[in-house]
This record gives sequence, structure tokens and C-alpha cells, in this order.
Amino acid sequence: MDLKTPAGHGPTEGPESKAQPTAHGRRLVLMGQGYVGLPVAMQAVARGYSVVGFDPDEARVKRLNAGESYVEDITDAVLQQALASGRYRATTQERDCAGFDVAVITVPTPLREGVPDLSYIEASARTLGRYLRPGATVVLESTTYPGTTEELVKPVLEEMSGLVGGPDFHLGYSPERIDPGNPKWGFVNTPKVVSGIDEASLAAVDGFYASLVDRTVAVAGPKEAELTKLLENTFRHVNVALVNELAMFAGDLGIDVWSAIDAATTKPFGYMRFTPGPGVGGHCLPIDPSYLSWRVRRSLGHTFRFVELANDVNDHMPDYVVRRLTYGLNRRRKPVNGSRVLLLGLAYKRNTSDSRESPSLVVAERLLSLGAVVRAVDTHVALGVLPEGIELVSLTAEELRAADAVVMLTDHDDFDLDLVVAHAPYVLDTRRVLPPADHVECL
Repeated sequence: MDLKTPAGHGPTEGPESKAQPTAHGRRLVLMGQGYVGLPVAMQAVARGYSVVGFDPDEARVKRLNAGESYVEDITDAVLQQALASGRYRATTQERDCAGFDVAVITVPTPLREGVPDLSYIEASARTLGRYLRPGATVVLESTTYPGTTEELVKPVLEEMSGLVGGPDFHLGYSPERIDPGNPKWGFVNTPKVVSGIDEASLAAVDGFYASLVDRTVAVAGPKEAELTKLLENTFRHVNVALVNELAMFAGDLGIDVWSAIDAATTKPFGYMRFTPGPGVGGHCLPIDPSYLSWRVRRSLGHTFRFVELANDVNDHMPDYVVRRLTYGLNRRRKPVNGSRVLLLGLAYKRNTSDSRESPSLVVAERLLSLGAVVRAVDTHVALGVLPEGIELVSLTAEELRAADAVVMLTDHDDFDLDLVVAHAPYVLDTRRVLPPADHVECL
């Protein structure tokens, strides 16, 4: 990798076959042990780092230290092997962060009434600042608006440590690209974008990630790296909104939007496939583009119209699903009020337990408010995430026959699709995964 990337120039890539820097004896602290922090921690242990996983959630830490993983991409066996090595432990104690050579911040960055909440980042920076030593490296991975690394994290670290970013310690930003449940692209083989506040920081950040992943991609500075993450997710958000709105209009016009999408996908250039669904969920699509929109509005006084429009379309997809279900029940002379509705899938994404911002939960809440009797099937999500009034049940022929309507919301692999078609009286399939049948209606 060319570490002298001039400002304003594009990224440069490190060779995939470059020698891995040594990690022997180096101490790494991960702030946050969720779906981003835990995979980084496990790979670092495998590469020889001594790792401390800090998380304020005592229940999480207890499970981790017992060898029980709550992240699908990390098996219990991998976690137990890391614990057995003596080079990994989870903790809620800030003093355990002392003595680090590298620290990575992977904490949540939620929106609060449309405003970015960076309190978890700031708290992490304050903790690390107390133990920051000359020559150490701090990297922010949490998704945020451009400017956070230099305008928030750097001043806090300097205030708490009395050191100066650049001359005394290294600082950079590297956007997380974890895709939970993706069997092809994981932390190691997904190219890692890296940046630093100066040339030495870039070299340190790149050297750290080069010891963990197959390839790094350097950009001019932290703002460019922060924007990279927002660009990736805004691209998806806008295109998902496009096909969602197309699906609504096509349905009203009596056109099979899925057939059109399949046909368009045969074009070998100039087109990328996106498909409709009940809405968007997780941290990325419902939240990340709004960080960019907020930054543009706050700094420039302009509205990011593409993001605002995409938010409007995607936010209202759960309402459209409920409306379509209402029409379907009406055609069968059944009101929503009092009807028994079975929802298949509550997580925001197939084959994961992540229910953050899940449109399935919004659909459930809308149906409950209309008086429906709502039951759900999802072997991945925890009981604690269910809205009050929903019963979690198993997918059985009896349960399907007892329902007035079944809604496919999240197409987990463990769903028996043939069983659904054979026994459900009416199905609204928002993912187009069920075999065709007269009583199966696609979104």
C-alpha cells in the first residue's frame, strides 16, 4: 500500500499477498463486543494479539466469558478457543483497558429523534484517553458523519490524556463492513478501508488491519473514510426505496414487478438487482444515510433530497404491507380486527437474530393496533425483543391451518416453505420465496 496518498486522491490498495505484521505481545482493546467488535476480537486473537473486549453490558460479558456467543458469525467453539488461549477476555471494568497498544471503538451510534447520538463514542474515547500512552493507536469503526474522528474523538483523547494526536499517538477511522450471516464475505476477506489523521497514523492503522485481513484500501483521510461508509449504505437505501415504490405502483396497476425485476437482471451491464420487501432494518439502512443527511443540513443548510425521499418510502413499507394484508382478508370476507395472523420472521435479515429497526416488528405493532391476534415464528430472535401481545410459536401444520393469514416477512432458511403453502389458507409473501399457488400473493 502507498502510505503517501495525497489529499484529494482516490484510494490505494495493499497487495493481497503482503506479509502480515507481527502481533506477538501486542495488546488490543475492543470497545464494544457486538456483531462488529466480537469478530474483530476473535480474528485478533487468532493472529496473536492479547485482546480485551470491553462492554458495559454485564449479561453480555458473562456470556462471553462462559464461552457462549450471541453473534451468529462467531461460533461457541471459536469463542471457547479464544478463551482457552488465555489471550481473550471480556470485561465491564474500565481499568482493564490500561496498557493497550491498539484500541478500536465499535459502539452503537443510534439516532435520537433524527439527531445522531454519539454519546457511546464519546464515552469510549474518554475511557481510552485515561489509559492512552505515547505511540498507541486508536481507531474508530462506528458508523458516523464525516468529521467525527477529528472533531470529537481526537479532542476528547487529547483532553483526557494530555497527549497530542499525531505527534504523540496515532488516530484513524476504518468503517465496519460486517454483513451478518453472509456466508461468502466476512471480516477477513472483505477489503478494509483505512485512514489516519496524518501519514504516521495511516501507517499504524493500515499495519494493524493488514495483520488481520486480506486486503486494505487507504483513503486520503478520516472524512473520506467516514463518507465511504455512508455512501455504501445510502446507495443501497436509495435503490431499495426505488424498487419498493415500484412494487407499490405496479401492484395498483396490476403489473408483476418481480417479473420485471427478473427480466432487468438479465442485462449484463448498467443494472444491479434490488428487490422489494416489507421495509429496511438493522443499523445501516434505516439510520446511516440519515447521518449524512443531518450533516449536510447542519453544515450546509441544504436538504439531501434523495435520502429524505428514500426514508419516506422505506419507512412506510410496513404500512403498505398491512394495507395489502387488509385487502387480502377483505376479499375473503374477514376483517383484520379479530383475525389470527401468523408472521414468519421477525429479524430484519434472514438467518440472523438481529431485530434492530426491523420492519417486521412495525408490521406486528400495526396489526395489533388494528385488533388482530398476532403470532410469530422465528427461531433466531430472543423473546425479549417481541412487542407486547405477540406469542412466539413453532411452525406447524396446525398453527398454519389455524391462521386466517400468514405473512412471510423474513425468509430464514429453516422455514419449511412447502409446509406453509400446503396448510396456510392465505399467504402474503413479501420476499417472493414461496412456491406459486392460488392462495399465495406476492408483495
